[in-house]
Amino acid sequence: MRTLEQNHQGFSTLLALAFIPLSGFATDIYLPSLPSMANDLHVSAGAVQLSLVIFMFSVGVSQFFIGTLLDSFGRYKIGLGSLALFTMTSITVAIVPNIHVIYTMRIIQGITIALIVVGKRAYFVDLFSGEQLRSYISLFSIIWASAPIIAPFLGGYFQDSFGWRSNFYFLGGLSLVFLILELFYSGESLKEFHPFKVKPILQNYTGMLKTADFTLGLLIIGICFGMVIIYSLSSPFIIERVLGYSAITTGYSSLLSGLSLMTGGIIAKKLIRKPLERKIFIAFGIQFFLITLMIVTSYFENSIYTLIGFIVGIHIAGGFIFNILYGYCLSRFSNNAGIASGLTGGVMYMVSSITSYGFANLFKVKSQLFLGVADLSMLLIVIVLFVFFNKYRRIYVTLSNL
Repeated sequence: MRTLEQNHQGFSTLLALAFIPLSGFATDIYLPSLPSMANDLHVSAGAVQLSLVIFMFSVGVSQFFIGTLLDSFGRYKIGLGSLALFTMTSITVAIVPNIHVIYTMRIIQGITIALIVVGKRAYFVDLFSGEQLRSYISLFSIIWASAPIIAPFLGGYFQDSFGWRSNFYFLGGLSLVFLILELFYSGESLKEFHPFKVKPILQNYTGMLKTADFTLGLLIIGICFGMVIIYSLSSPFIIERVLGYSAITTGYSSLLSGLSLMTGGIIAKKLIRKPLERKIFIAFGIQFFLITLMIVTSYFENSIYTLIGFIVGIHIAGGFIFNILYGYCLSRFSNNAGIASGLTGGVMYMVSSITSYGFANLFKVKSQLFLGVADLSMLLIVIVLFVFFNKYRRIYVTLSNL
């Protein structure tokens, strides 16, 4: 097995950081192309939206046991195989215009992306420690947040200039470049391989999921992220079909949505010492106010400006809530941080994919009004869940202080 060479470690580390937003690119780059895909494939809006949901669900399920798999068999060879498979499936999506083939390829891509990204996160734990490791980890969320900003912006121009297939050719080409660079400049970073034992893994996962505040926290961040995804699923059809703008405009709107999420996360980091309960309820209040205004305004005016204007504020508050509770879930089990991380990411993707697709189709979200109704319904569920979460969180804090 090829081990990582010392003189290649610097470039290999930069390469590992570049892999972090790959999952976001795989979801967000073709958002502006959803209406065009529906027309070209002769399927409904819901059918092409499902391709994104299937991918997210696949990423989520895969993260449950990937950490242990990578600890047992290493990161490097699995990563190379995953990159090669992602390249082939991306090209297949572009050249085979069949929705069922696309579904199959997206399931495979979800598994490969989970293997690649989780393996690269583990790379930093393998090679670094202490302050240096914390410094790299702090970059993860910032780099990850770049995908929903950059990807749909590029995708809008690809769609406008070359059509929807160009997005998947781009993904295939990008992963092929990564594969070549990995072959020349990377290697196995894992120093000690661990036996693959299913029973202890299941016991750890079961124990965590029986912890009420942790499980409720996972549901909340999943639905919060689902509110973002429901906009991603519906905005191309609202902006391009209802309001009559181009795919480039959809790309710009998604860019603003991504910037809003990042802004909310930055604000949450600045207010990290403030009481959790109070700041979360304030954010809920802001979201409730803006969503209500979005619904009321839709009866008088439906425009790109009112739609994006309200969404920016709603997503800033959503990014704020998500950042706080995501951090809480990740740090809830410090003795099993790796498993907690995989479980947090996995459940988040699964819940967000199910809720976003479910509410988008339940309310037939094709206008500002129904987007607001869907968001309000999801917000009310989140508030109820948070009330119970906060109750169990207080019990945990009290017991911890005894």
